[in-house]
Amino acid sequence: MGSLGLKPIDTKTQIDKMGMTNGQNNSKVVVVEEEQKEQVLQFEPASPATRLFHTKSLSCHIIAILGCTTKINVDLIKKGLESTLLNHPRFTSIPVVDEKKGVRKWKQTTVNVGNHMVCPDLDPNMDSPNEFVENYTSSLTTIPMDMTKPLWEVHILNVKTSEAEATGILKLHHSIGDGMSIISLILACTRKASDPEALPTIPTSSKKESSDEAGFFKQFCFSVWFLLMVFWNTLVDAIMFFATVLFLKDTETPIKGGAGVKHNPKRLVHRTISLDDMKIVKNALNLTINDVVMGIAQAGISRYLNRRYGNKNGRGSSKTNNLPKNIRLRGSIVFNIRPSGGIKVLAEMMEKKSKAKWGNKIGYVLTPLPISLPDNPLDYIHQAKAIIDKKKLSLESRFSFAAAKLTQDIFGSNVAAKLTNRVLSHTTILLSNVVGPQEEITFFGHKLAYAAPTICGLPHALIMHFQSYCNKMTISMSVDPLVIPDPYQLCDDFEDSLQMFKNAVIKESAAAV
Repeated sequence: MGSLGLKPIDTKTQIDKMGMTNGQNNSKVVVVEEEQKEQVLQFEPASPATRLFHTKSLSCHIIAILGCTTKINVDLIKKGLESTLLNHPRFTSIPVVDEKKGVRKWKQTTVNVGNHMVCPDLDPNMDSPNEFVENYTSSLTTIPMDMTKPLWEVHILNVKTSEAEATGILKLHHSIGDGMSIISLILACTRKASDPEALPTIPTSSKKESSDEAGFFKQFCFSVWFLLMVFWNTLVDAIMFFATVLFLKDTETPIKGGAGVKHNPKRLVHRTISLDDMKIVKNALNLTINDVVMGIAQAGISRYLNRRYGNKNGRGSSKTNNLPKNIRLRGSIVFNIRPSGGIKVLAEMMEKKSKAKWGNKIGYVLTPLPISLPDNPLDYIHQAKAIIDKKKLSLESRFSFAAAKLTQDIFGSNVAAKLTNRVLSHTTILLSNVVGPQEEITFFGHKLAYAAPTICGLPHALIMHFQSYCNKMTISMSVDPLVIPDPYQLCDDFEDSLQMFKNAVIKESAAAV
């Protein structure tokens, strides 16, 4: 996809013109009707994280873009949603506040699926369908959700783009659940393309078993060393966390958002790269995919910033090192610290209406991303691995969660939300990485070409989400076009960085032979 002329979007005007305002029966919208069900009044206390996400400082949404290889059948999607998501309490409840106690709760209500589906009547021969879909998805980033009904909606765009025959968009309020829960729930609604009855296969990380040959003394020494490293790294990370709360900010670079950035319209763009190429790099260096992901992020951002600084200083050439010294640039990496039951448990819950663990239990880790132009491109990955290894021996994610919860218990949700917002705003980007299915899957009978989930409403001009699917990795980004006017150039830099890593390991292997 080529670079587009990106301008701030008048979201309300664009949506109103297409007749897509939520809850309206416009002539250009296919309204799906269903029989009214008996309303059941049932209340459930909102979790601490849910209360945080309903404050002005931390209100954000998850937007998952699903490209399909065929046109989308609206009736099939409707029936699928009725048999799955409507069996989940969060998708049939609205947030309310107890007037007497002032406590936020979830109130179960009647759901009409048609009120949550937006299906504009589109011209299949329109000019620039890629740009239209991007404008449409981007316009959703500033439209608030209707709080009088469950906080989710599905948009269906039956127009062919360069990557898919049609596009489905799921938008929901982050208070419904954390990212891992939502991705797992979506996958629980899918089936293998090769076997319509089977759930997709999600790869799991293999844990190395301790060797029986290791003596008791060695195991004891290792345990002591491990505990000391965890204690020390957690202490250092806690100090850096408090410093970030008080005064420590990232360097003001061309990609760092300023005040009010979370309220600006965002561009949702993505780029699909080869997961097989990432595995070549991973296997050659005996690393993990996460190490390669962080290396790609570090290298791509370094290359992009070098070009932006060069243009700013009139040097132009991206081959010259234009980077200022001592750039502090950190990524807030989101962690789900609540054990996930997996997609099988969620699928059974929606099928049998049984209970499964759900909610928002999120911690985050402040991770340095060294910005440089090393002679050996593999230095990016080696630096990333060293940082990640330290973060693995730290309880920073649990500490950040506990700090937010303690602040909330003592001072209330608004103060806790402002504290979290302050920490995030002192960093430059938000990063996450989720493992997807190993094989092609179908979503209510529609084979997926790609999945590109992201978040909007946080104080970052750049949010990156890595999502694997089959032999592909999709880099999904939410960017502020006022800060990053050329997001496809940034996509090129990420893709070129992977190719640079691949060429380097092939060259090293050839030299070793």
